[in-house]
Amino acid sequence: MQVENQGVEEPPTLAVDKVAEAYISIRDARAEAKRVFEVQDEALAEQMRVLEAHMLDVCKQINADSIRTKAGTVIRSVKTRYWTNDWDSMYRLIHERQAFGLLEKRLHQSNMKQFLDENPEVLPEGLNQDKEYTVVVRRAK
Repeated sequence: MQVENQGVEEPPTLAVDKVAEAYISIRDARAEAKRVFEVQDEALAEQMRVLEAHMLDVCKQINADSIRTKAGTVIRSVKTRYWTNDWDSMYRLIHERQAFGLLEKRLHQSNMKQFLDENPEVLPEGLNQDKEYTVVVRRAK
């Protein structure tokens, strides 16, 4: 069965093959620019690591937490990171002490989707979701 066009204007026809070709070309150019940047950035980061090690060594030798220079002030500080190898114990402590502030406030996207798929009758209060269409362009073989 054919439907008549009842005064509804058709959207302009796009040369999708040309658009896809341009998209792939731009994606390739971005990937190359990113690769070049990452190579240059890694070289600069390595130079900075060498200089940082030297400045830390000088601070250690003279037992200083800061050194004022003409170029700027070198400040030595302690950075502490925490992690656990025993999540069951950590969850128990957090629950027992009501210390939920020890956790970051974000949801694991894949696990949340799987949970909702497996429990369609459960909808946690305050849960928001955002869906949007996306486009993926695969290179022709």
